[in-house]
Amino acid sequence: MKKQLLLPLLLGSALTPAPAFAQDTPSVEDQLAAMQAEIERLSQRVQELEAERSATRAPSNEVVAPPEPLESVAPVVAAAPAPAIAFGGARTIEAEGGWSFKPFGRLNIDAGTVNAPDSTSREDGFGSEIRRARLGMSGDIPGGFGYKIEVDFAGNEVTVTDAIITYEDGPLTVNVGQHNNFQSLEELTSSRWSSFIERAAFTDAFGFERRLGVSAEVDIAEGILLQAGLFRDNIADLPDDSWSGDLRAVASPVVGDAQLHFGGSVHYTELGDDETARYRQRPLVHFTSERFVDTRNFDAESELGAGLEAGVITGPFHAVAEGFWQSAERVDPAFAEPSFFGGYAEAGLFLTPGDSRGYRGGKFERTRPANPVDEGGMGALQVNLRYDYLDLNDAGIIGGKQNGYFASLVWVPTDYTRLLVNYGRLEYDDAAYPTTSGSTDYAVDVIGMRAQIDF
Repeated sequence: MKKQLLLPLLLGSALTPAPAFAQDTPSVEDQLAAMQAEIERLSQRVQELEAERSATRAPSNEVVAPPEPLESVAPVVAAAPAPAIAFGGARTIEAEGGWSFKPFGRLNIDAGTVNAPDSTSREDGFGSEIRRARLGMSGDIPGGFGYKIEVDFAGNEVTVTDAIITYEDGPLTVNVGQHNNFQSLEELTSSRWSSFIERAAFTDAFGFERRLGVSAEVDIAEGILLQAGLFRDNIADLPDDSWSGDLRAVASPVVGDAQLHFGGSVHYTELGDDETARYRQRPLVHFTSERFVDTRNFDAESELGAGLEAGVITGPFHAVAEGFWQSAERVDPAFAEPSFFGGYAEAGLFLTPGDSRGYRGGKFERTRPANPVDEGGMGALQVNLRYDYLDLNDAGIIGGKQNGYFASLVWVPTDYTRLLVNYGRLEYDDAAYPTTSGSTDYAVDVIGMRAQIDF
């Protein structure tokens, strides 16, 4: 430290004019003596400064850490947790605070044949179509809210199937938007895990469809579900002045190893001005436009429907049956009020060990093979038989009767893939199209196949 202080002082002294001497040219000895005196003076001053500094600094036993350079101090910032991503057929992204997002979709590719009597002059033979090609997204929003949006691209058309905002609070769920109303176990079970290519005849014949409205679902007790809603029409048919109300109750007790299902529903529709009613249905498959039972249009101002449901799942076996009554109030009171009926009975059995039909929330759910092919197994193999009845004759309206005898073979290789083969023989009375001999009693044979994926 002394040397550090001495150096600048010497430099300062060297730059300071030398004092004047009596002689104009002092001798070398005199100059050396003067420099020696100056050095001693400066050294004395350095010692004084050092003493003053020692008196003011910290005691020698206290360690004073030098200040850390600013650039080495990193700011402390709380890092937000990364969103959690899970995969269950599609990626589900969950973020902090209750946000989530999941894309989903399905693809149904159908093909088959329809064989009708030649003398009816109806189009039959081979047919195929993209039955469904849907993409959508769903998720949760903080505060108990959720959303679901789904669009179908089949038939070279863009159709909104679901567009829902939901709210959940414990056992209560409120739905607002375009969604299924509560009309039937068969209708509410997704086409992704139905046991036949198409639903029972009465669901299409009586016009079950998604509608724009508000509804609520409440689990009022263990295994007891109540559903109700008020709806306008399907958004593709709006604006109009029709509306409907639906009420459905389901009991789903578990007895031993058996899952039971009992349900009932009531539905009322107020038709808009100048609207008519019409009930008709295709022969099992959708890729034909022919309807061999058809009431044609008739005037009506309202509809009233009621349905009953029953089912059981025990191990690899399931059985289910439904009946639905539909009446229409005519505009002209001089005409009697027609009442029509449709229903089905079905039984199915998995041939592969460990497999069973899924069930949740008052409807059938996904079958997950016990031994899927991606794990070295053969997937799930199921056979089903169904009797499908539809009667559209009443009160002077002759729409025809259908007795359908169906069989299906369903192979589920993985959780998200399915292959179905259906055979149906449909026997008609009072069919909509007579033969050349005038007969309206005949049969139509149908084979339908479907390849399906969903995620």
